[in-house]
Amino acid sequence: MTMKIHFTAARNAEDALKSLRARYPDAGAGGADVIVALGGDGFMLSTLHEFLDAGKPIYGMNLGSVGFLMNGYSEDGLIERLEAAERAVVHPLRMTAVARDGRACEALAFNEVSLLRETRQTAKIRILIDGKVRISELICDGVLISTPAGSTAYNLSAHGPILPIDAALLALTPISAFRPRRWHGALLSHRARTRFEILEPDKRPVSAVADDREVRNVLSVDVAEDRSVSMTMLFDKGHSLDERILAEQFTD
Repeated sequence: MTMKIHFTAARNAEDALKSLRARYPDAGAGGADVIVALGGDGFMLSTLHEFLDAGKPIYGMNLGSVGFLMNGYSEDGLIERLEAAERAVVHPLRMTAVARDGRACEALAFNEVSLLRETRQTAKIRILIDGKVRISELICDGVLISTPAGSTAYNLSAHGPILPIDAALLALTPISAFRPRRWHGALLSHRARTRFEILEPDKRPVSAVADDREVRNVLSVDVAEDRSVSMTMLFDKGHSLDERILAEQFTD
């Protein structure tokens, strides 16, 4: 039986979308066995969120810049590539942010949840892990908590550790920490429940971002991995996400 495909594309990939649909029938989102996403890493994240309830694997082809979560773009042999593809199952973080106006906002993040200062003033943030205060006052531009899949994204840019995709760990990484100056972050169990409390929120406002969902002027942010939610990403044989994360640690 031929694998049924549904194509979805970022705005800059519309020409590629037309070309692929001319070669391979598009079964539509409901009738497809696999979703093929055309774009960059940002579009892959959007696609993961869009098809969260569909329960179908997603295969990305890079038409963006970095494309770490994507496969190389080629119109040839797509069915064969899909049939031979290696799978990576990812679980998101669930963020619950309480804003200064009392609103409680929930969002999922497959890459990371980041807290960022909103003004010229540094942020002051208290960090609790499983209910215990670990840092009473982090003075910083921000702080993030990353999944293994997201550890090569913003987390890496902030000098956080790269995590193997099957590691039962999360990376907690400060962004331009001023105090404690020597604190460079921590590795947490994937079962850890992290709470961020904003100190002096009137003077030092902070926003919380889960992938592309932002909540401004937060008072507190709770983050934990949600193992009840999973998505499957497909990668060309020999170019699995495991291999990419490993190789990233040996590049210049």
